[in-house]
Amino acid sequence: MKANPCYSPLMRQVRLVGIFLVLWLVAFIPVAWPASSSVFLEDLTWTEVRDALQAGKTTVIIPVGGTEQSGPHMGLGKHNARVKVLADKIASDLGNTLVAPVVAYAPEGSISPPVGHMRFPGTISVSPDAFKAILDGAARSLKQHGFINIVLIGDHGGYQHLLKEVASHLNREWAATPTRVHFIADYYQAANINYVQVLREQGLSEEKIGRHAGAADTSLMIATDASLVRTGELLRDPRKEPNSGIVGDPRAATLRLGKIGVDLIVSQTVMAIRAAQNRQR
Repeated sequence: MKANPCYSPLMRQVRLVGIFLVLWLVAFIPVAWPASSSVFLEDLTWTEVRDALQAGKTTVIIPVGGTEQSGPHMGLGKHNARVKVLADKIASDLGNTLVAPVVAYAPEGSISPPVGHMRFPGTISVSPDAFKAILDGAARSLKQHGFINIVLIGDHGGYQHLLKEVASHLNREWAATPTRVHFIADYYQAANINYVQVLREQGLSEEKIGRHAGAADTSLMIATDASLVRTGELLRDPRKEPNSGIVGDPRAATLRLGKIGVDLIVSQTVMAIRAAQNRQR
């Protein structure tokens, strides 16, 4: 019986070389990846931002966080992570909106001697003037690129008045232009007034809700980025740590309560931004 030439050593080598060449070509053929659908400027290329502006996405949110202690059970980036997730949801609900990178450094009090949150390792503080300069430069940059509505939202209570000052200053300077800076106080008020009232209605006491890193803060963190919450510390009661930095009882925090807060903050902020845009027209 004659051997099949297809199975000769030479033919096998030829076939292997052919397969190798095909795989090599596939590996080096450029792949046409689709444009990013992200609302975050940092995820986009400059051409994608240009095209978004030309398509009518002329509203941009500058989310402001802060790097500060939030007890032994929660990461220092609480404000940064939370405001980024919420800004994403707000922008998606608004439509035609992009989100600038989170401003991660904020005034946290005197550095030396340390006061307030600066007494806890990891907290980063900048001066009010430096903080306002960052916001001013960011807003001017975004205006230069063609954004018409520049929205400031802040996750920390200590600098709300500074956000308002920056917005007021730029709006006076830009009065003859179509661009406006909108300081949305409703974002912080929804989280710290309206959400707290909802938690009371859910049966939580003021002692549990707390003003910093308690049930309210921790529930929101679980609902936005649970990776920053140390469940082991919650089980051990982080308040037992001397000078824990906690005001409240984070053990009462739940995902369900956090989701209520997220929905409340997003819906009220979206309404406030739309109202600000309508006043501008």
